[in-house]
Amino acid sequence: MALPAAPFQEMFDVISASSRETRDNEPKARIAATANLPTRFGEFIIYAFENQYDRKEHIAVVKGDVHGYENVPVRVHSECLTGDVLGSFRCDCRDQLEAGLKHIGKQERGILLYLRQEGRGIGLTNKIRAYALQDLGLDTVEANHALGFPDDERDYAVAAEMLKTLGVKSVELFTNNPRKVQGLRENGIEITKRVPHLQPVNHHNRHYLETKVRKSGHLIELDALSLAAT
Repeated sequence: MALPAAPFQEMFDVISASSRETRDNEPKARIAATANLPTRFGEFIIYAFENQYDRKEHIAVVKGDVHGYENVPVRVHSECLTGDVLGSFRCDCRDQLEAGLKHIGKQERGILLYLRQEGRGIGLTNKIRAYALQDLGLDTVEANHALGFPDDERDYAVAAEMLKTLGVKSVELFTNNPRKVQGLRENGIEITKRVPHLQPVNHHNRHYLETKVRKSGHLIELDALSLAAT
């Protein structure tokens, strides 16, 4: 005599629902490794993350205990090999990275997220192609468009999930970029304060920074740039 199918279907439905619930409750950014990180900017803990969004290896550099705290100082920094590593004057990335680490290193607690979003998300090779177009007279936005990209392809969902995994309740965000503020808020991060993050200007990157203001809406006083460049 054949067994009724209904109980087996019901059991399958229960198992499937339980599996979906488990997946839904899993962190979308998971800590894969952690270690002490003594640096010239202070003593930190470094966290390597795995995530469900882009499968890239993003990191968090953390000072002190941040879990459960409000108003945690946070800098979200996008990878820039030419600036961060080689010290390029074409951008202010290395200055922003070092200033963020210096500030957080002096605080009781804080976080710097280092996102693998080279070239505002277009990748290293395409960024160098964009540099070549800028050498011909295009600005950064025009160069991206000429290559078929928007002016900024970065996504801050993974940054938000990293902050959630670290357990912060709210943040003070060091940035000049309103899209970064919007992107984190849209993904569930409470930002209690935006802190300007303006760095010294040189004659190589002044036009780059002016383009950020005029075309990308960055919150930088152009008069301040002129003063810093003299």
